[in-house]
Amino acid sequence: MKIYAVCGAGIGTSVLLKSNVDRVLQSLGIEAEVQAVSVSAAMADDSPAQLVFITPELQSQINGIRSEVVVINNIFDLAELSEKLTKSLG
Repeated sequence: MKIYAVCGAGIGTSVLLKSNVDRVLQSLGIEAEVQAVSVSAAMADDSPAQLVFITPELQSQINGIRSEVVVINNIFDLAELSEKLTKSLG
């Protein structure tokens, strides 16, 4: 499974978000490839991620992506990440 952690440039918030998504995945025993990317990189990918984690202020910039978009209000809240990841994976 491929997961994107997305921010405007792909080098700030997305790196922090990726780290926390990795932690949650490990605690849930789920293997996935998590990549920190920019909005433009996520939109341009020909083989999109299954899930895209993004903050609310960037959500409108990722309309039309072929991935499930998961909006994260607090990138440091592991409980929120875990809840939304579990819900998305069904």
